[in-house]
Amino acid sequence: MLLGQIATAILFLLITVFTIDEFLKLAGKTSVKPDRLITIVAGSLIYVLISLFGIIAMDVRWLILSFPILFLVLIAELYRKSGNPFQNIGWSVLAILYIAIPYAMLTYFFDSNAEDWQGRSGVILGFFTILWLNDTGAYFIGSLIGKRRLFERISPKKSWEGSIGGGIVALLTAWGISYLFPHYTVIEWLLIALVIIVFGTLGDLVESMLKRSIGIKDSGNILPGHGGLLDRFDAVLIASPFVFVLLTFFN
Repeated sequence: MLLGQIATAILFLLITVFTIDEFLKLAGKTSVKPDRLITIVAGSLIYVLISLFGIIAMDVRWLILSFPILFLVLIAELYRKSGNPFQNIGWSVLAILYIAIPYAMLTYFFDSNAEDWQGRSGVILGFFTILWLNDTGAYFIGSLIGKRRLFERISPKKSWEGSIGGGIVALLTAWGISYLFPHYTVIEWLLIALVIIVFGTLGDLVESMLKRSIGIKDSGNILPGHGGLLDRFDAVLIASPFVFVLLTFFN
């Protein structure tokens, strides 16, 4: 991230490929068999187009190419002798919408015109710092004093006390970051933190809902102690589109 947009875009392109593959492997827990190759290729192409539009002054017509690429998933299903085309297409399209596009939006969390590294990379570094400290604060405070379940049907261990505690940690972090990365004001950083607190928590719950629906605990085992990439980036996937929209009003 300190190296800038291009380095971050390349990193998250790799993460996109592995996360989509991990997501589609979850389909193996059911009777659905989406086309992994075409989904990864389509998702990667859409990711690249959206990211490039954020890095260089690319003609908007190139960005529009991402729409017909999405429909390649439907066309490819024609040539597969599958009894579940609706489900296969559903998994593939969801993988692209849920994974590739939110990751690509992280490319826009940079200011390439800034003269120092704080200005260039401060927003994305702040985004991840706030998001993960919110998660960490919620875990520790919830473990210590959590009693009232936040969403017991989906995640029995999450508590209101933990979520509120994590939110306070996130807001304090945003306040500190506003002095370290003054690209945005204190109020703007606090608004970013509020969006991260709400939608990061919802992102965690969404992934828990998806895993619970197919009866698994972790989405994978690529990250020891964390599970899969979906387990690590679940909050990012839901929070990043909303933070992206918020940032468009700041700039």
